[in-house]
Amino acid sequence: MGDVLAGIHSAWEFDTDSVLIRFERGIRTPKLFQVLRERRVPYAALAGVELSPGARRGTVALRAVLREGADPLLEAAAGQLRTGCDPYRLVLPAEREALAASYATELRGVLTPDAGHPADEHLVRAPEPPLQFKAYDGKAAFDGTTVSFRWFWTGASSAKWKAGDQFFDVSELEGVEWRSPEVLGGHLRLLRRAEEGRDVRPGEPDQDPTAVVFGLGYGLVHESLPLAAAVLAAVRAERGAEREQRAAGARGRSGARSAGAPGALRSDPADIAERIRHLGRLHEAGLLTDEEFSVKKADLLAEL
Repeated sequence: MGDVLAGIHSAWEFDTDSVLIRFERGIRTPKLFQVLRERRVPYAALAGVELSPGARRGTVALRAVLREGADPLLEAAAGQLRTGCDPYRLVLPAEREALAASYATELRGVLTPDAGHPADEHLVRAPEPPLQFKAYDGKAAFDGTTVSFRWFWTGASSAKWKAGDQFFDVSELEGVEWRSPEVLGGHLRLLRRAEEGRDVRPGEPDQDPTAVVFGLGYGLVHESLPLAAAVLAAVRAERGAEREQRAAGARGRSGARSAGAPGALRSDPADIAERIRHLGRLHEAGLLTDEEFSVKKADLLAEL
């Protein structure tokens, strides 16, 4: 497309294979947008496009609908983002509705055959670590490989103090659970992989060392959600790498079994016949006993 469609708080730049969403840094721009700064969405990540009246009078909204599982940010948010904080919603003055409709038509024209199906992997990049934020009961941080929870004595429960500061490698995790700080019971919980002897049943977030709890002014959306998305993306990448290793191992074992299977590496029959004739001449010359000739002949025949 090669065009730019500018709206309120953001502008969409259309490329041959993706749309780059750049967010303004104005005082009225939602803080989540300012933290994200930009999002590049491959057309392969799109499930559809919507055009509807805006929340404010005299506006329209062009919204890119992403495939399930294509974006770690939306996956972590799990539908909890307010409309005004949807990074894939471009708000325009109502007089530009016809222009927005033409772009919506063009975007629908580049949807892939998989648009109606969940994505097998993340197609939109997660926010880059290192990331950190203050929860009510501790400080959460992620450096790209390890999540750490360091408890505050003013907010952490005795159960968390007893457990001590926590450190989780992404290889230990199965996913994340983010509950918006804008609702009662907001928290970020790390979901650990099931292992023998480990109880992974979640407890109450304020008692669970794998969770930090939010509160008024703590764990704000623009701080906690990007970290949750980055952790989720790292976990998915770890699982993907493990699947590739298992698949490679299976292919290697399959190849080894095929190579080692009876008759898998067969010799040329003409070569075997010539070697048997040579043994026969040695036997006739008295250089091989009857038993030696029979054993060696049997070995050569087994190669056919």
